Amino acid sequence: MRKEIEEERAENTSESVVVGRNAVMELLRSGRDVDKLFIKDGKLEGSIKVIASEARRLGIPVLSAGKSKLDTMSGGLNHQGVIAVAAEKEYCSIADILENAEKRGEAPFVVIADGINDPHNLGALIRVAEGAGCHGIVIPKRRSATLTAAVAKASAGAYIHLPVAKVSNISAAIEELKKAGLWIYASEAGGLDYEKTEIITPAAFIFGSEGSGVSRTVKDKSDFIISIPMRGKVNSLNVSSAAAVILFHASKYFGADR
Repeated sequence: MRKEIEEERAENTSESVVVGRNAVMELLRSGRDVDKLFIKDGKLEGSIKVIASEARRLGIPVLSAGKSKLDTMSGGLNHQGVIAVAAEKEYCSIADILENAEKRGEAPFVVIADGINDPHNLGALIRVAEGAGCHGIVIPKRRSATLTAAVAKASAGAYIHLPVAKVSNISAAIEELKKAGLWIYASEAGGLDYEKTEIITPAAFIFGSEGSGVSRTVKDKSDFIISIPMRGKVNSLNVSSAAAVILFHASKYFGADR
């Protein structure tokens, strides 16, 4: 129960919210990236039903929420039973990430975030990825933190400089990257020692949530599993700390430590 409360607080902190039926519908019509649509329990009727239908057509997750949650998210504004959470910046495609690498004259160096729900962890990962010279990060549309203001703040502004692609399916994204010639490395316990692993470029590096790590399906699609040897009593690092170790090690293979 405590974990659920903490996750809800994290989700409600500093998000870019648009409230009210007319405002949300205009947001959907604007073409701006929208991460989620929240609708009050039992309110799927009238204009809200139209809004939900339009959101689903656009591939935006539509979630039910209690009145107290909507009241908290809206900061006291009259939400009329509907709130949209908009991204802090426009998302890009995987093709855009690969084009970013081409423009820089470098082998594609990509990060995949597999189900990282904590906005502070995702923001820190974005900061590490940008600092290591990566060309972009891929996040899933569902069951993941997205580009809210909390993520932007945690990234210390790095999100502005790093393209972020939001995809419906991580496994399909991996296949797209493989077709583009990238090797896939998953960071997970029980793998090869990262220090003794020669990185083959171009490449993408997968980092999973602290709770469950990289999902089995995603891990099965990876070419290599790499790990950080733990020499102390703890058995793992925070995801952004692990990413910093691995990505800065990998950066020398891409010439990104210039």
